[in-house]
Amino acid sequence: MSDTSRLLWDIAQAGRLLDVLPEGTRPATRADGYAVQAGFEAFSAHPRYGWKIAATSAAGQEHINVDGPIAGRLLAERIFAPGADIPLTDNRMRVCEPEFGFRFGENLPAGKSYSRVEVMDAVATLHLTLEIPDSRFTDFTAVGAPSLIADNACARELVVGPAVEANWRNVDLAAHPVRAEVAGKVTRDGSGAAVLGDPRDALTWLVNEVTGMGIDILKGELVTTGTCMIPLEIVPGDAVIADYGVFGTIGVRVS
Repeated sequence: MSDTSRLLWDIAQAGRLLDVLPEGTRPATRADGYAVQAGFEAFSAHPRYGWKIAATSAAGQEHINVDGPIAGRLLAERIFAPGADIPLTDNRMRVCEPEFGFRFGENLPAGKSYSRVEVMDAVATLHLTLEIPDSRFTDFTAVGAPSLIADNACARELVVGPAVEANWRNVDLAAHPVRAEVAGKVTRDGSGAAVLGDPRDALTWLVNEVTGMGIDILKGELVTTGTCMIPLEIVPGDAVIADYGVFGTIGVRVS
């Protein structure tokens, strides 16, 4: 755990913001950012829940002003069941993102590069998820990828549905449509193609990004692969529901 990890964690708990990290604590590279991020696990009372990917779509990259995907850790304290009511009190991003989530049924040890086939063979279940991200920076579009990685890739709350019962392995996830609605306000369409062209490719990227840092992907961990559409703008009182067709629906309220 670094002083920078502690600083970012304390700011998040207090609901405060930073313009930039102070000189001498600011990560200069992606590796520096991941080293800061790793310290967050020490603050959690539970084992790591899994991993997330930010900026796997052109819309997501534009939203946080980076030129490629970044990985973050999912902490168990921030995981919610479908239908939960999640407060937006200190959230400045105020968006909701429908995403595919994959839970692993076996370990993927560090020390090798994995193919998509190897990654998918290790997946046990598919889950529908809704992410409500946020950042500890006043202007998260201006700080750059290393600082955003240090900020846990904008991870905050995640709603996770049960395992999808439909035979999803025989479905082209890239072409699979997703429609989401902020009740009474906006309906937006997307698909798996928004996620690095295919959620399975995004998942493979995440596995190799993490194992390339010498970290094992563990049995039972969930990985969310990025928003399937332009993020949905939300304000307190909104209800969001995402329809994944044959895979089912998932919803959340924000207060």
